[in-house]
Amino acid sequence: MTGSTIDDTMDDDAPFTAPHYWQGSFISDREAARRLRDWPAAVEAALAVPLETETVLGACDALAQSLLDPEHPVHVRLVAHLPENEGPAVVAELGHALRRRELTRKLRRELGPAPDRLNRPDPRESVYEAWAPVGLVAHIAPGNSASVAPLSIVEGLLAGNVNILKTSSADNLFTQHLMTELAALDPGGMLAERVVVLRFPSSRQEWVRLMCAPADAVAVWGGEEAVEGIAPHVPKGCRLVEWGHRISLAYLTADAWSDPAALEGVADDVCRYEQQACSSPQVVYLDTEDASELFAFAERLADALACRPPSDIVLGEADPERDAELTTTELVARLEEHLGLTRVFAARDASWRVMADTRSVLTASPLHRSVWVKPLPRERIVTTLRPMRRYLQTAAVAGSRTDLAELSRTLFAAGVTRVTPIGAMHASYAGEPHDGVYALQRYSRRVSVQADASLFATSACLDDLARPVRLPVPSGPLLGKDDVRERNSWVALADAELYFHSGGSTGKPTLSLFSYEDYDTQMRAAARGLLAAGYDPASDRTANLFYCGGMYGGFISFFSVLERLGGVQLPLAAGTDHRATARTLIDHGADTLFGMPSYLWQLLHAEGEALRAYGGLRKIFYGGEHFTSEQRRVLREEFGAQVVRSITYGSTDLGPLGYQCVYGEGGVHHLHADLHSLEVIDAAEDRPVPPGATGRLVFSTHARRGQDLGRYVIGDLGREVPGRCPCGSLAPRFELLGRVGDVMRVATYFLDRRRFVSLAGEPGGHRGEVQILLDRTPARERLTVRVERADDTDRARLREAFLSGYPELRRAVEEELLELAVEAVDSAALERVPSSGKLRAVIDARE
Repeated sequence: MTGSTIDDTMDDDAPFTAPHYWQGSFISDREAARRLRDWPAAVEAALAVPLETETVLGACDALAQSLLDPEHPVHVRLVAHLPENEGPAVVAELGHALRRRELTRKLRRELGPAPDRLNRPDPRESVYEAWAPVGLVAHIAPGNSASVAPLSIVEGLLAGNVNILKTSSADNLFTQHLMTELAALDPGGMLAERVVVLRFPSSRQEWVRLMCAPADAVAVWGGEEAVEGIAPHVPKGCRLVEWGHRISLAYLTADAWSDPAALEGVADDVCRYEQQACSSPQVVYLDTEDASELFAFAERLADALACRPPSDIVLGEADPERDAELTTTELVARLEEHLGLTRVFAARDASWRVMADTRSVLTASPLHRSVWVKPLPRERIVTTLRPMRRYLQTAAVAGSRTDLAELSRTLFAAGVTRVTPIGAMHASYAGEPHDGVYALQRYSRRVSVQADASLFATSACLDDLARPVRLPVPSGPLLGKDDVRERNSWVALADAELYFHSGGSTGKPTLSLFSYEDYDTQMRAAARGLLAAGYDPASDRTANLFYCGGMYGGFISFFSVLERLGGVQLPLAAGTDHRATARTLIDHGADTLFGMPSYLWQLLHAEGEALRAYGGLRKIFYGGEHFTSEQRRVLREEFGAQVVRSITYGSTDLGPLGYQCVYGEGGVHHLHADLHSLEVIDAAEDRPVPPGATGRLVFSTHARRGQDLGRYVIGDLGREVPGRCPCGSLAPRFELLGRVGDVMRVATYFLDRRRFVSLAGEPGGHRGEVQILLDRTPARERLTVRVERADDTDRARLREAFLSGYPELRRAVEEELLELAVEAVDSAALERVPSSGKLRAVIDARE
């Protein structure tokens, strides 16, 4: 279900004939009443399919871009539903709040990384925990803020809930139309299925009862009267979340109350929103008992208020109840002047008033630029304020650095939940607690599973065994490395916190940019993949032998992975002193090696005698290159390695893309499906290949802040592997089948380096590294196969193996189009990428 429709059961042609938004459609009162009777069944149906967090984030971010563009049709449509003087500001406020940056920060701060996935909080234990939705959240929206209602629904969606919201009968249909626009950005219809917005008066108690009856949490925005009106309809055991009216205050020390900047800040906080926000100061406290200081400050504050632009509120217009409260409060304060208790400073037109009172007790203000000024020595803060602790919210503090630290703790003890600078009481940040709690935790449950350690030793995420991840379908043009390099220049500095260079194995190293949040997300994913591959953080003792330095990410990344796993680590890095490295491995009982195949192969053969005698190596996890089947055999039979497996498959640009489970062989990997989508595109044309066919691997990452890296042609060939893996995971599998550059156009033929590597091992009898050099002689092209020299290297046997096993190569040589040579060289003579140590698989020197 996408977009919205008008239900055909309308009562008449009045403007609000269909004022209710119900799971994607606008419907009438009559239809809403009918659906409310079947509401529990609708909730159960919606909850049956889990809502992916990425679906919410993607739709919200797309909507935010529309809201922040005044020319966008969505912006124009929504502004039309708000009062002319506030529409653009409200829509812009929502646009900023709904951006991916803000929402992901809120999610991580309130619920942690990957909150909806059953991951291990401690990778060394087979215990899984996640944040699960409470189920149905019923929201009772306030009538004084157009942005609160939609943001409350978005919080419910971020926690995975079904949401039903009541707006006042006097409200416009802004929230309904905003939800329509949001749902239209989810082609799968999941968001529409989880949102209902009803517009009706509180007197319609039967509707209130019906919408709350199946609720698991009821969120009420409003004062005690609003809560009392809803409480009778909250079922037993249902969570009542009160977002009630709160009182806020400012507190100034002696050093601060004479500071003109502090005075201006107080005036700004008072005038912004006309004190209608819970964070608006109603009382300004001074750290003094001196009445003369109190009255002097009040007079200066009155002068500051007098300089502010006029208020929109004019006495005598539209609201007699408000006017009565303002005049009564001012009149009583003026009468008490004769007792020496108070002093009042007010505008001639009654648009503002400052009421100085020598009594410290916290007194609510009648608002509308009406503020109390009172004395409160810091030693009496707790006894004075604590009786009102249930209503306290923000305290703005002006004083020294020491004052702020000491007074914050004192104010918290009194019941305050939030401390800000003067002049910033209304400022907020993504993920900020609201009234002392995290909203997303109030709309969630913490759930856990204890599993048999012997059965789930390699299951990093329990959800992978239960349901596939469903991310938005990728769209847009295909991207290559040059496109990504260009897009790096668009990344805001706030999102470019970590810089890596690629290994440069296919050309000039490219720069990749990450935020720390994205980096953490990816390292946690790689850690889960390593568990699936058979790594045991509770017992394995690991030597990290990846290359380090030069902005290369190999060593740093796997240091971070082991840190998140809690595994024992020897952070050695790849070095040229193989003897010292081997001695460290032996001395510290290392049984697991992380590193590049080319480096590990060199180390094991340079120090083979010592390491074979040690006999303690059990696991080898490699990345960036591949071991040949013959090399794997040697590692198992000669060095005792029980596990030889890919540590991860990824790229510097996109991070970890896939992982091997214990059933993974060769180049077969599972996709990190909670981070990326995978397509397989034809090698020559930009179209999908048939299922199981070989093509270019195209990845779209869904978990990057400030970067759009969708449909990235990474440069590898591969195929999707059909069927469910024997490990039980539903994460898709793919098989790597080489780099696009490994297929060489030589002497009119296409030759694949992988065939040379395979033939060198069997029947060539070679178990070392293989490098191809292409150049020209005066007569023809030349292909030189460089192999790592060993005692039993037989160049003639290798050449015959290549010619007899590769028909295209043999024809090129027979036709005298190509000269074939085989060289045996020392490992050090093979060309490598300096930063990563990777072997340069193909060197084309023909140009």
